[in-house]
Amino acid sequence: MTGEDRRRTPGLRVAVVGGGIGGLATAAFLHRAGIEATVYEQAPALTEVGAGLVVSPNAVRLLRSLGQLDHFRERAVPLRVGWEFRRWEDGRVLFSQNLGEECEQRFGEQSYVAHRADLLAAVRAAVPESSLRLGTRLAGLRRLDEAGVELTFTEGTRAVADVVVGADGVHTTVGQYVTEAGSPRFSGICAWRCLVPARSAPEFARRPVQTLWLGPDRHLVHYPISAGAQINIVAFGPAHDWTTESWSAEGRIEDLRAEFAGWSDDLRALLAAAERTGRWALLDRDPLPRWTNGPVALLGDAAHPMFPFFAQGAAQAMEDAAVLAGCLVGQPEDPSAALRRYEGIRRPRATRVQQMSRGRAESNHLPDGPAQQARDASFSSADPFAHNGWIYGHDAESSVREALAAG
Repeated sequence: MTGEDRRRTPGLRVAVVGGGIGGLATAAFLHRAGIEATVYEQAPALTEVGAGLVVSPNAVRLLRSLGQLDHFRERAVPLRVGWEFRRWEDGRVLFSQNLGEECEQRFGEQSYVAHRADLLAAVRAAVPESSLRLGTRLAGLRRLDEAGVELTFTEGTRAVADVVVGADGVHTTVGQYVTEAGSPRFSGICAWRCLVPARSAPEFARRPVQTLWLGPDRHLVHYPISAGAQINIVAFGPAHDWTTESWSAEGRIEDLRAEFAGWSDDLRALLAAAERTGRWALLDRDPLPRWTNGPVALLGDAAHPMFPFFAQGAAQAMEDAAVLAGCLVGQPEDPSAALRRYEGIRRPRATRVQQMSRGRAESNHLPDGPAQQARDASFSSADPFAHNGWIYGHDAESSVREALAAG
C-alpha cells in the first residue's frame, strides 16, 4: 500500500468504481460538495463507446447544477420534436411531442440529443483530473473494522475508502458485495447501431427530431447528433442466434437492411446511406432486492439495467449520482444510513422506469392487427406529455432536500 493509500484525510472518502456517465457524475456531485471522491476505471482512457442518446430535462437540470450545461450545448442538438412515432410501411405520423418552447415552459429545461462521448466529456469536466485512476480493475472488497473498506485491484494496488460506489455496469463486480442477483439474461432482442454523415442522409433524417418507426417485431430510432454532423440510428429486432453483448461488436450492414426490407422507402433510403453497423444482444435483469450493504452502494446499470426504450439509462444514472451525493452530504457522520436513504429515494423511481422500459418493447413491436390498431388510436387522444411528464419534471436534488427535511 502506498503512502497515499495509507494517509487518512479528514472527512469522508468515497471510491467510485466505474468511469462511465454515472460514475463520473457521482464524483462530480461529491466534489462539488467538498467530499473526496476517486474514480477507478479499468479502461486505460475515458472514452464512451456507443453513439447517440437522448438527454431529457431531468438530466439537463443536473448538468446545469454542475455548471456544465454550456459545455454540453456546444455539441448537443436541441430537439424540436420528440417521440415522433411513425408507421412502418408508409411513415404516417402516429404521435409526437413538441419539445421546443413548450417543453421548457413545462419542465424548466429543453431536451437534447447528443453523442454519448459529448455527455461524458461534459460530466468529466466537473471532476478533477487528480481524482481519476485509469487502467485500474477492481479485484475485490474487504470490510475493515474501523477504517472503512479496502479495495484491491488486479494490478496489485490497494486503496481504502469510507464508502464504495459501484458504477461498474450490468456485469458489476461491486454488486456481489451488495446482494445476490441472478445473472443477466438474454432478452431475445438485439440492437443495431449506425452513424451516418448528415450530408449523406435524407433530408427528413436531418431534422432536430427524435423519430421512432414502429412495426411488427421491430422498431428503429434516428436523430441528429454531434452538432448536426451525424445521424444516429438505433434499430431493434429479433436476436435470432446473436448473443454477443459487447457494444463494440460489428454487425453486417446487409443483415440490418434485410431486417427492414418492405418498410417505408424513406426509412430504407436512410439505411442505404449507412456503411457499417454495430450489433449487440440486449440483456435483461429483474429489479434487485437491494442496492446497498453498509458502506457499499450500487448505481446506474449496476443497480437497475434497463432497456433503452424510454431513453433514460444515462439520465437515471445521473439522478442516482445527485441523490447519493446529497444523502452523504446530509448525513456524513453515518455513511451507511445515508446510503440506505439514497436507496429509499431512488429505488422506487428507477425500478418504475426499468419496468416500463421493459414493457415498451412489447408495445413497440406489436404485429399489425387489433392490438396495434388500439395502440395507434390511443396515441391520437393522448396528451403529448402524459407518457413521460413524470420523468421530465423530476428534480433529483429536490427529492433529497425533501427527504432530509422529512427526517
